[in-house]
Amino acid sequence: MADLIIKRGHVITINGGVIDNGVIVVDNGIITHVGKDTKEKADRVIDAKGCAVLPGLVNAHTHVSMTLLRGAADNFPFKEWLDKIQQAEMKLTPRCVRAGAYLGVLEMIKSGTTAFADMYFHMDEVAEVVRETGIRASLGYGMIEGMNEEPEVKLKNRAEFNLKWNGAATSRISTMYAPHSPLSCSKEFLLRVKEQAARDGTGIHIHVLETEDELGSMKEKYGMCSVNLLDSIGMLDSRTIAAHCIWLSDGDIELLKNRNVNVAHCPTSNMALGVGTAPVPKMLDKGVNVALGTDGAASSGSLDMWNEMRAASAIHKSKGNNGITPRKLLEMATVNGAKALDINAGVLKPGCCADIIIVDTGKLQLVPGDIYSALVYGVSGFDVRTTIVDGKILMEDYEVKVLEEEKVIEGARKAALKIDGDN
Repeated sequence: MADLIIKRGHVITINGGVIDNGVIVVDNGIITHVGKDTKEKADRVIDAKGCAVLPGLVNAHTHVSMTLLRGAADNFPFKEWLDKIQQAEMKLTPRCVRAGAYLGVLEMIKSGTTAFADMYFHMDEVAEVVRETGIRASLGYGMIEGMNEEPEVKLKNRAEFNLKWNGAATSRISTMYAPHSPLSCSKEFLLRVKEQAARDGTGIHIHVLETEDELGSMKEKYGMCSVNLLDSIGMLDSRTIAAHCIWLSDGDIELLKNRNVNVAHCPTSNMALGVGTAPVPKMLDKGVNVALGTDGAASSGSLDMWNEMRAASAIHKSKGNNGITPRKLLEMATVNGAKALDINAGVLKPGCCADIIIVDTGKLQLVPGDIYSALVYGVSGFDVRTTIVDGKILMEDYEVKVLEEEKVIEGARKAALKIDGDN
């Protein structure tokens, strides 16, 4: 007998089209059957009539605990925004980071994100929240060179974090080394990070060419841009997530493709901070694996991946091209993100992790219409009915099972007030 059967939904497999009135069978955290029917029995059966059933969304770049800084520096140019945010971050205690992680994970579960790639500090707190709640995550303990910590100590601490958490929580947690950017870390330090990551068998998560200032500074300092610098030390490969990648040349795009680098596109944050528009249609045309991320809620405003799909559509159409199709946007938010995080998810097929969401498609804004267009342009996080990770139901019929929502919200409010009260 299987653990779970989901029946009578519009099954969006991502890799194989749509199965109307479809059935998904889950056993021991793995999808064992996807089709029109089954003779299998299960301990739990979910009737998904009137709903779309699809892979959980994957947030390929965020700073989850920045939920506490939502609205803290709105409407400022990037440099002023960054200064205000960094001042606030200096007041974040481990307890604050945990409160922000609870809030962010709650928001992701409620909006259908089943896995995320995070980069921040006090990351043991985030890892504990991930372990407790059942969501999936790739966690990188951020590194900025200096910051009152010697490079040897910094690398030792990050190595200990990786040793402790990589593969934890029945492999729902993986780890990456997370140097902040080529602008905040020297070439020598980045080389040491790359060598440590290779020894530990983990990937790299790093900001790349988010601003035009970064491009100019790197060329002035090294005579080359960030992409070429990272390539010169061997940091670009299939286990690298390069966030933003806005100020790319055609040659940079070719290099990212040849090195199989994963790019995390964060359109809402990029627009909010006025830093530019990544050449995503060009990257997709070249075959670069482009995923979607929200960045931190201090810039994007939310961790709702449905917002990112709509933003990615609008921002590229506004540049005078045909933009990105709804189907491709869903791929970016699911299978491309799963590839970036190196997890066996993002599609609905036998053998994949049972990371599944159920979305109510009976809402008026979704009727009528092509199912892919309806999902991308009509759905918000509030339309996600059920969220499942590793076969475990984290939210059912809009009720989160793994967190006390009121308690999480109250804890986040208290932590945010403490930060504000220190001003």
